[in-house]
Amino acid sequence: MIHINRHLDAASFHQRATPWLLQAEAEHNLLLGLSERLRTGNHPYGEPIYLATVEDGDTVVGCAMRTPPYKLLLTRMPETALEPLIEDVAAVYPTLPAFLGPEAVARRCAELWCLKQGGKTERSMQQRIYALEKLIAPVRPAAGLLRPALPGDLELARRWNDQFFQDVGTTERAPGLVERLISGNHLFIWEDGEPKSLVAGVGRTPHGIRISFVFTPPELRRQGYATTCVAELSRRYLAEGLQFCFLYTDMANPTSNSIYQNIGYRQVCDVVDWQVI
Repeated sequence: MIHINRHLDAASFHQRATPWLLQAEAEHNLLLGLSERLRTGNHPYGEPIYLATVEDGDTVVGCAMRTPPYKLLLTRMPETALEPLIEDVAAVYPTLPAFLGPEAVARRCAELWCLKQGGKTERSMQQRIYALEKLIAPVRPAAGLLRPALPGDLELARRWNDQFFQDVGTTERAPGLVERLISGNHLFIWEDGEPKSLVAGVGRTPHGIRISFVFTPPELRRQGYATTCVAELSRRYLAEGLQFCFLYTDMANPTSNSIYQNIGYRQVCDVVDWQVI
């Protein structure tokens, strides 16, 4: 029988959910990375954090997570789990901004939420998850080198990160994001005489890491900087012993979907944002 097991602490969720999530590590990289970060206690998120495993008897068949103020994250799960899940989530939050997950799951959860709590829902960004296990070197790599972003790069990195979020059409970001990325050696700059592109490695999973915040200013695009930047950072992570690099692309942007496939990233699955308005 399907039931919702809400976990009151990150350690409990991590222990119960991780074996199931690891059965499809690339597909579940976002939840795996967040689960590990929450377990350490070093995170910028608000309270209450929502952590739930969807279970059929003694078997995990899905997961849900929210790190306020962000959207509810959903995995694939049985359709019969959706109504009890929304009931449980509504006992924690009076409002939600959006649902992100597989198309059918996210859409139906958003519909059920609006029926219960009011509001309307609309389909927003469709994203594709890619995974890399073996890098294909760029055919025409850009000149320059990849280096860690330094404290002196803070203002530039903030500005470019703001432009990145504008490009992807969201204002969602954790306070002090760029500062934490720089201090943790997670943010990198491609430099060719001067900074040309930005990239970060975030959300480590047991065997991988997510490549994110890829940004090149409009006047510097179509010169290979983003492709070469992502390729080099991916190469470094694989050389360190990680099995995977992951990234998300906007399906409305055919350029990004093409260039990453050219260096070895392979499609895993699609996820969709359903917003509550």
